[in-house]
Amino acid sequence: MIASNAAPASRDSSPLDRIRIVLVSTSHPGNIGSAARAMLTMALSQMVLVAPRRFPDPEADALSAGATTVLERARVVATLDEALAGTVYSIGLSARPRAFAGQVMPIREAAGVALSRARQGEVALVFGGEMSGLSNDELARCSTVATIPANAGYASLNLAAAVQVAAYELFVAANGGGVWRAPRFAGATHDEIEALHAHAARTLTALRFLDPRLPRRLLPRLRRLFARAGLEREEVNILRGVLARVDEVLDGDTRR
Repeated sequence: MIASNAAPASRDSSPLDRIRIVLVSTSHPGNIGSAARAMLTMALSQMVLVAPRRFPDPEADALSAGATTVLERARVVATLDEALAGTVYSIGLSARPRAFAGQVMPIREAAGVALSRARQGEVALVFGGEMSGLSNDELARCSTVATIPANAGYASLNLAAAVQVAAYELFVAANGGGVWRAPRFAGATHDEIEALHAHAARTLTALRFLDPRLPRRLLPRLRRLFARAGLEREEVNILRGVLARVDEVLDGDTRR
């Protein structure tokens, strides 16, 4: 399950393939599993564990929710220096202000820098243990420091949650913020919309909701509503069907 050395990433692969998520002195294996899940959802695959208390562990597998490929490829090393070996840039995550931190960036800016550096070689994002985060010495081993903007009165995130935020920012920096879109079907034609409008006017008049002698602004507002909706042909057919059923009911009432 644990490889002793990471294979060098291909230079023609995605920059995300050259980003390591390094977890230092993780106490709870569930956090390792949850971090693996967070990574895989954002197309990150390199996990390095520095002296974890328990790993491998069934709890890590369970909390990964199927992201076991990340766990199976995870490297376990004894020191942070080993985890950073071969990198061209490293970013230590810290919620606590440090007097000697040097350059500090918000995670969104840091993600852009990480992607840029990953085009040159391996990059690491380093997260400390659950209780106190990275030590000053560990943070000093990183090229720069990043922080996740949060409530100043309670800025401490769960380890896996912090990994998720950082992984999301990396993914967006690499791929943009595009999302899936619902399918669009054939739009209604002008003639179909006008027929719907005329049908609605007739039915509303029969319902005595519309007085043709004093229409006021009902019909213009109805026309604007139809235009703003961007109706599809099937939607027009549904509305015409509803109006037709209302017409049938009204016609039945008048015959009784």
